[in-house]
Amino acid sequence: MESQSPRGATGKLASLVVSVMDLHVRIALKEVDREKRRLIVGALLMGTALVLLTGALLVAHAALVIVLVEGAALDWLTAFLVVGAIDLVLAGLLLRIGGQLLKGPYLPETAAGISRTTRTLLGR
Repeated sequence: MESQSPRGATGKLASLVVSVMDLHVRIALKEVDREKRRLIVGALLMGTALVLLTGALLVAHAALVIVLVEGAALDWLTAFLVVGAIDLVLAGLLLRIGGQLLKGPYLPETAAGISRTTRTLLGR
């Protein structure tokens, strides 16, 4: 009888762990679905904005080059190089800021739930 008691306790503990992990998987799947919808809508809006922004930037670049050629008495090559240098500086700045914004925890509810469960199971 005594040899079966630890097996029963181990089986119950294993069953509890499996049950808790199933719960966390279900929560994670719900969270992923919600995040997926948000990311798809955001990507579509960003794509549309980028197309419009590209057109506006081409017009603005052409106007800036013309202003530099006519107003600042620069030759065409120098004007294009100045505009290109400005673009490189702005692109670097925007990539740095964008990279910082993309960092962060994904699936925060799931990570928090697993952390709580682990602490509870370990008795901490």
